[in-house]
Amino acid sequence: MSDFGGMEDLLQDFLTESSELLSEVDNKLVELEKRPDDRALLNDIFRGFHTIKGGAGFLNVDPMVSLCHRTENLFDKLRNGEITLTPEIMDAILAATGVVRDMFGALSQGRQPIPADPELLHALDNVLEGKPALSDAPLVEHVHAPAAPVQAAAPASKPVPAPGTPDWDLLYNSLLGKEPPAPAHTQPAISPEPIIEHAPVHIPQVAPVSAPVIADPMQTLKPAPAAPLNKPATSSQQLAAPETTIRIDTVRLDQVLNLSGEIGLTKNRLTTLRTDIMAGKMDGSTLKALDEAIGQLDLLVGDLQNAVMKTRMQPIGRLFQKYPRLARDLARQLGKDVELVISGEETELDKTMLEDLNDPLVHLVRNAVDHGIETAEERAVSGKPSKAVVELSATQVGDHILIEITDDGRGMRPDVIRRKAIEKGLIDIETANSLDDKQSLQLIFLPGFSTKDQISSVSGRGVGMDVVKTNIQRLNGRIDIQSVVGEGSRFTISLPLTLAILPVLVVKVCDQPFAVPLAMVREIITIRQEQVQEVSGRATIVVRDEILSVRSLAHLIGWQETQLPQFGVLMQSAEHSFILAVDSFIGRDDVVIKPLQNIRPRGIAGATLSGDGSIVLVLDMEDLLASAHADNSAIMTSRLVEQF
Repeated sequence: MSDFGGMEDLLQDFLTESSELLSEVDNKLVELEKRPDDRALLNDIFRGFHTIKGGAGFLNVDPMVSLCHRTENLFDKLRNGEITLTPEIMDAILAATGVVRDMFGALSQGRQPIPADPELLHALDNVLEGKPALSDAPLVEHVHAPAAPVQAAAPASKPVPAPGTPDWDLLYNSLLGKEPPAPAHTQPAISPEPIIEHAPVHIPQVAPVSAPVIADPMQTLKPAPAAPLNKPATSSQQLAAPETTIRIDTVRLDQVLNLSGEIGLTKNRLTTLRTDIMAGKMDGSTLKALDEAIGQLDLLVGDLQNAVMKTRMQPIGRLFQKYPRLARDLARQLGKDVELVISGEETELDKTMLEDLNDPLVHLVRNAVDHGIETAEERAVSGKPSKAVVELSATQVGDHILIEITDDGRGMRPDVIRRKAIEKGLIDIETANSLDDKQSLQLIFLPGFSTKDQISSVSGRGVGMDVVKTNIQRLNGRIDIQSVVGEGSRFTISLPLTLAILPVLVVKVCDQPFAVPLAMVREIITIRQEQVQEVSGRATIVVRDEILSVRSLAHLIGWQETQLPQFGVLMQSAEHSFILAVDSFIGRDDVVIKPLQNIRPRGIAGATLSGDGSIVLVLDMEDLLASAHADNSAIMTSRLVEQF
């Protein structure tokens, strides 16, 4: 039962506004550390904390009021010049903002938060009295309610459907009401990898602060001597359910309303024309009016669809604002001097994608600070500035969003990555020798890959980058790497603007239509018999000096081919390019994907309806390729060679 009976609406408003306000305060604190004499910045921070304290006081959240009051007094002394900002004082301040965020987590569950750690309050009191932030007394453990284990992100290869899941034939039998082609011989499915769970998180004996999910979900954080108060902790806010509300500009809602009104008028016009036609009025002017009305309706529906989608779009800056604090805390923990530079905050992305994008970006920012950036000594030897720079940017290119994380660190050596992958048993020597430098960089996304020989509190277990790739693929995106040894690395994430509408290429196999995500399509070619060659038991075609394997879509879904494939779609997956052999094409389309209820067929992202009302299955190509057994694929491609 809630401790705020009758005030739930006020509490929700307070949490929504104060959480955003606290994120702004965190970012301004990171800026304040660079410009400690900026009085305008100090005044903004003071006002932010004062607003949070006022809302907490109205709701009678006494523990938060007490903590905010001490911190507010500290800001007052800073802006009046009574004390000077030091890294240790900033650690105490950021620890306080972290505890306030933890208190938000308790409030979101309808209960009063526990008081702040007495050691943190003592540290703030010491600062207010002009004493060192930490005394010689041992730290008092800050007690948290035990957190339930959280399941980690799925491994790169998705789980095999549970027993009883319909196969392709049964699926078409149920959806299309017709007999499917005779099934091809298939090999047993690969067993899914075990699910990894978080180990219980040890709460260090320091005041916790808020931070995004840790890069290694198995790790246990240990306090660093350099910043004993400034330590990440698992907050109840992080474990809370995703937010289900959204703020929308009234201008966008007005646009939706106006378009709805115009569509209503066009509908009335069509109703009148329908009545005339039913009455036998089939003259040229009536048919012309009907054509014009349908064209008008088509334009209005398109405009309405775009307007509705814009209501879901949110500036990516709301996500980016979490990361300056993250980079600052981690750099201080590692003894590095790192500045996170953000650009493109105004770029908009679907709200649901913003939520799912948080974990990959957390991993990449942490990875840049931990792995990418050298120590101060290494940078001095290389002639680099002592302050390293990590850039996080977003920009819209066509119907996609590009997000880049760039660092000016040590870069990555493909030969070292190949050697580490061999040492950990992730690839064999023959495979390693066949990889070029670009393909070698992709090895860092393999589950269990890490270049570190020892596991630290930050990294070393080889989980983070696997999570990054898995989550990006789940968003129908892709991630690419560019790296120059001694100069730095760049990770580029390409995402569709929204997951609600998907541009696809509709192909036909065995007289059935399938939709392939257009983002993976490079071009379409005609397959001729003399072009197909067998290389290592696989059918291949050379396209502009690039040897590409040929994968039959019919074989991938477990069907027997009814005819020799005539066309090939050059596909670009996360790791490699290949040619998808199909019978024919229907064309390009923008579809709305609907999930299939209670069934999860392998390689199916969902279903949609074509213009004639028939059902079209939308393929999940990454899942389809990952689920195809290697030996079975070799047999199928050999048969394709024989057919040609």
